[in-house]
Amino acid sequence: MLRPSFIYSSALFLTIVFIFAASSMALEITPFRTANRSPLLYFFGIPSDTSSDLLGAGKWEFSVAQDIASINVIDHTAHEQMFLDGELYRWSLIGKYGLGQNMELGFELPYVAQTGGFLDGFIVNWHDFFGLPQGGRNDLPRNRLKYRYTKDGVSQLDASPASNGISDISLLAGYQLYAHKSEQDHDTLALRAQLKLPTGDSSEMLGSGSTDLALFVTGSRNSRNEWGTVGSFASLGGMYSSDGEILKHQRQNLAGFGTIGTGWSPAEWIAFKLQGHLTSPLYKDSSLRELGSWTFLLTMGGTLKFPDNYLLDIGVGEDILVNSAPDVTFNLALTKRF
Repeated sequence: MLRPSFIYSSALFLTIVFIFAASSMALEITPFRTANRSPLLYFFGIPSDTSSDLLGAGKWEFSVAQDIASINVIDHTAHEQMFLDGELYRWSLIGKYGLGQNMELGFELPYVAQTGGFLDGFIVNWHDFFGLPQGGRNDLPRNRLKYRYTKDGVSQLDASPASNGISDISLLAGYQLYAHKSEQDHDTLALRAQLKLPTGDSSEMLGSGSTDLALFVTGSRNSRNEWGTVGSFASLGGMYSSDGEILKHQRQNLAGFGTIGTGWSPAEWIAFKLQGHLTSPLYKDSSLRELGSWTFLLTMGGTLKFPDNYLLDIGVGEDILVNSAPDVTFNLALTKRF
């Protein structure tokens, strides 16, 4: 069943969409640069950049992305108890360079801060205003940071990591498998790889302590007509992860992931987008959705174009599979090609 907040958001999205007139000089539709930012999942090497349009030879692209994730989970089974309460801030600098005709190399340097945050009051009031379930958030102390997980009466995690610092750095590579561009259409297909290195301090939950390798195929199609640009995109891949340091005995060494999305740009300065991000379970031997289930993050928002071809993505993510991702994730990404 769809969550009420998603229904309200969808109605607002459609209302805004039809305000704007169409333009043949509309923006192309590209994926959001985001992934699941749960404090127990964000440090895996699941790619947040799934674009399929690679840079030309000698071209540079730089992006600064920010995710603010608020999570509040109280869950239990007969053998497990989970409590997650806090906010996670992740800023990243992504640089990419076109090497040759069909190759691209890059890096992602993330900085993470975990705090009690400030969003609890806003989210409680928002849920009250729309009559949405609180999930116990309104009964807990506000702006608290605490992660706790117990299995069979044994504490597996008990932390209040009020920390900040460099997280796990990733090296990126891409190869253009197919590209076709005309006045009406732009279709692309690419093979991408990401190697995540254990550079973050796992004792402060700033990194996983593992080395992760992801390989995935990503594609997109953009078509222009009298109503603007209509686009779609998708990706599918797998990841190998070493055991790491956080809940190491329950880690899944192999996982799958994918994205699918669509959008419409009615004018050269704005686009509206909807994106789903799916990940297979990243932990084993758990019946809790936070660990042992598929995760699904739905992000909705759009892109604004500013002078000198700066592009700003603005997105809001929700955990459509409740407790599989943060309650809400705010995503911003500023991108410029040179």
